[in-house]
Amino acid sequence: MFGAVGTAGQRCTTTRRVIVHEAIYDKVKERLVNAYRQLESRIGNPLNENTLIGPLIDSAAVDAYKIAISNALSEGGKLAYGNSIVSGPGIKTNNFVMPTIIEAQNHFRIVQEETFAPILYLIKAGSLEEAIAFNNDVPQGLSSTLFTTSLAEAEQWLAEGGSDCGMANVNLSTSGAEIGGAFGGEKDTGGGRESGSDAWKLYMRRQTVNVNYGNEMPLAQGIRFEL
Repeated sequence: MFGAVGTAGQRCTTTRRVIVHEAIYDKVKERLVNAYRQLESRIGNPLNENTLIGPLIDSAAVDAYKIAISNALSEGGKLAYGNSIVSGPGIKTNNFVMPTIIEAQNHFRIVQEETFAPILYLIKAGSLEEAIAFNNDVPQGLSSTLFTTSLAEAEQWLAEGGSDCGMANVNLSTSGAEIGGAFGGEKDTGGGRESGSDAWKLYMRRQTVNVNYGNEMPLAQGIRFEL
């Protein structure tokens, strides 16, 4: 959830879309909405230790939040939670907004754009292959993640036909302390790495790793060693 609402959704690595397999879509939606409800009392002054979500940077960002939601709904999206300006004790400006969840289609124009606000688009997919295709079918390509308990699915996600983003995680947020690695994106999010590997190769050791995710344990060069 931090990936979607942390820093009020204003990070370049903010989670914009959650693509969910149709078999668990309703369950994930319910859990997300319940989690978002718990955030209502944690919106406020970012200097308060109890606060999890602060304000948007200015009124223009609030306008962008409102316009994005309006556009998503006009394209056929369905509001699952949010879509309001937050007021209350300790809130002195109109720059505080409610984190919002919208059920959407990946081809919606607004889904293809970055808003820099806490708006999460919930998208249904029928398979991992379709989910990867959705992930890659946007102009941006900075950060992405896959949540799975399958090593084979993780390998598929990280392989040549998997995520085309500059940063591809497994079972981690899209947004976090990425600067320790080679930070950077692809496509409209740029090429190359601002903290690229060449800068820290001298301080690293090389390690060759082989992972077998099949049901048998083959030996190298096709050797058969049987009793």
